Amino acid sequence: MADQMRLTKWLAASLLAVFVLGVLGCNQAPSKRVVQVQGLTMGTSFSMKWVDTDSTRVADVQARAGALLSRINQQMSTYIDDSELSLINAAQPGSRHSLSPELLEVMVLAEQISEQTRGAFDVTVGPLVNLWGFGPDGRITHQPEVDQVRQLKARVGHDYLHLDVEEASLLKEGEQYIDLSAIAKGYGVDQLAALLEAEGITDYLVEIGGELRARGYKPGKEPWRLAIEVPHPDTREVQQIISIDRGGVATSGDYRNYFEEEGVRFSHTIDPRTAYPIRHRLASVTVIADQCAEADALATALMVMGEEEGYNFALEQGIKALFISKAKVGFETRHTPSFAPYLQISNGGQ
Repeated sequence: MADQMRLTKWLAASLLAVFVLGVLGCNQAPSKRVVQVQGLTMGTSFSMKWVDTDSTRVADVQARAGALLSRINQQMSTYIDDSELSLINAAQPGSRHSLSPELLEVMVLAEQISEQTRGAFDVTVGPLVNLWGFGPDGRITHQPEVDQVRQLKARVGHDYLHLDVEEASLLKEGEQYIDLSAIAKGYGVDQLAALLEAEGITDYLVEIGGELRARGYKPGKEPWRLAIEVPHPDTREVQQIISIDRGGVATSGDYRNYFEEEGVRFSHTIDPRTAYPIRHRLASVTVIADQCAEADALATALMVMGEEEGYNFALEQGIKALFISKAKVGFETRHTPSFAPYLQISNGGQ
């Protein structure tokens, strides 16, 4: 999560925030307007928009947001050699490590989602991500040997991690390497939202690299509108507009970060259960949840599962999800029933 952190992976799953600064309605207090701060973090950009009558605190909010995100980087990055997580990854098997409150919170949620998704989400998949050329070690142009994949797969499994919540500690059974790139960005979004809410701000849209969290409305009681991209590697077009007044939104996709060898495309999304890149028609999946960290992790899990297993799992679990799959011509879109209200608001022209 240093500035060079997996930029292509996270931008591949981006959402575009559709935001228009219009003329305030006649019944809207002239001093109530949208203010914005932005910056760089986790190898990508972040932005915070909120409705306020006091623009004097913008600089203070920006400084505090920057400090907050820097702290999360130092705790959870695999790109910073002396980060809290990197030191744990480098430690000997069988060692126990005290965790900061933030890292403990993320690890507990990660474990819950690993259990819920039956291993489709697994933070120990890092060695395989690196082996396939999508981690800190850099790109590859040839797929790994079968024996290499098999050897590293033996180190993958969230069951090898043992959390002690009361003691705020973690024990690794073996040479597990933890990669939080599919949940930490969403956690960062949640922390930015908490920062604003601590200031009494209730109408906002915060975003890191396309993962978002929204609450309330823009001036004039307009909902926050978000555009989900067409999952095409060469274009930045809108596939679907959604509207939201509360919740976290995350998208996972395989359409920009990949390599090809002899006509075969290898996605950056690695299935922890098989140790190989996904090979199905699902191009992207968008999830809405109360917390952006949860949406982030679930979107990754559903992307791993694919269009049929993922859709059926989302139905079973009541997950708000939109699936975009490759078709013979273009793309096919379907969503779970709980996702429908977000489309209805948008399509209704509100």
